Amino acid sequence: MTHPPNAHTAPAPGLEQSRPPAVPAQAAPAGLPPEGPERPGVWAEGRAILRRAATTEPGRLQIIGAVLAVLVVAFGAVTAYEISARATSADDVVSRSQPLSADAASIYRSLADADTAAASGFLAGATEPADVRRRYADDIATASRLLVKAAANTEGSVESTREITTLGEHLPRYTGLIERARAANRQGLPLGGAYLRYANQTMATQLLPAAERLYAAETARLHADDEEARALPYLSLVLGLLALAALAAVQRRNYLRTNRVLNHGLLAATAASLVVLLWLTVGHTVARAELNNAREHGQNSLQVLTAARINSLKARANENLTLVARGAVLTDDGKNDKYETEHNAGMKALTTALAEARELADDDAGRALVDRTADRVAHWKQRHSVARATDDAGDYEGALNLVIGRDDSTGRSFDQVDALLKQALEREQAEFTRSASDGRGALTALPLGAGVLAVLGAVGAIMGINRRLSEYR
Repeated sequence: MTHPPNAHTAPAPGLEQSRPPAVPAQAAPAGLPPEGPERPGVWAEGRAILRRAATTEPGRLQIIGAVLAVLVVAFGAVTAYEISARATSADDVVSRSQPLSADAASIYRSLADADTAAASGFLAGATEPADVRRRYADDIATASRLLVKAAANTEGSVESTREITTLGEHLPRYTGLIERARAANRQGLPLGGAYLRYANQTMATQLLPAAERLYAAETARLHADDEEARALPYLSLVLGLLALAALAAVQRRNYLRTNRVLNHGLLAATAASLVVLLWLTVGHTVARAELNNAREHGQNSLQVLTAARINSLKARANENLTLVARGAVLTDDGKNDKYETEHNAGMKALTTALAEARELADDDAGRALVDRTADRVAHWKQRHSVARATDDAGDYEGALNLVIGRDDSTGRSFDQVDALLKQALEREQAEFTRSASDGRGALTALPLGAGVLAVLGAVGAIMGINRRLSEYR
């Protein structure tokens, strides 16, 4: 009897060759991890942890607490950053931009007044009055001092640096020409008039245009700083509203789940965020209002009054040069006296500027001051007409006395106009500084306060959530 083969029965001959050879297992290459299931990335693991945490109430509370803390801290940090930037711009308006703009205007005024004084001294004859020479020297010293100050405070402004360089190069040339004109005038040489006209040409074509461009550049920087200081902090306001909305939603959720009206930690966080938002809104509104007032009733009036004073100086210098040149310099068409034509243009611009300054004046005292100035300008025009008629009639000495005399002369009218304009400028400058300083003051403590309250609010939110978490332990 035959038995079926079992595991111990030897295989039949020839079957061994039909089996495939066994493949030995290969070891993993050195330096590589062994093969196995691929591990998820860090973000995937984080999402998985969040999903697992969100399936339980303690996990959800932890997520809510973290989100609230981040929102409150972000609100405080962004508020501190934005308001710090605006406070810096407001401080620049008060302590840098506006003073530099005023200094640039003073440089222009000093140069124009020096030119006027030089012409007045020349007309007085070989013996120049001491007060006129002193006025010229004071104007040149003031312009030089303000140029040094401007050069030290206009870093980063290519335009201002270029104009200061131009002024620094041409001012010594101008003063040298004036000294030559004086020396020739003391000797009674007609060459003195030519030197004076050449000095005036240097002033009119080089110095005053450069000073005017410097004033324009510094005024543009003032407007830029003012715009930055008054810009609304949109991001801070949005984050503040978002933080308050999130805190309100969490407290409502807490009430619906626990039937408890108050959570002291969340309430403290809400109060801190609300204080920051109200402080931000009120502080910036006050600052913006004060800066607007400084711009509308201070800076705009300053610009118009500065233009008026500059035109009065131009008119006076051209009035003097009309007598110095004696008709030797004509307009481009050759039909009219150049200096008399420019004098009339300056007086017209002065009258227009005074009318605009009266419109900008915001009280009776300011309007009364402008009205007095306009009255003196009208008197100046009347005296000038008499002086021109006297000169045209051939009475040069009589015309000279009407222009540079000490009693009833156009020079006396000019001095009165200049003194009134100086008074008006000082008044508007004080109003601008007061309003701009109040605007800056409204923002001063806000960045630090927002940061401190944000930290306290975040701590309150975390403590409020931890109070709920303790109920599950």
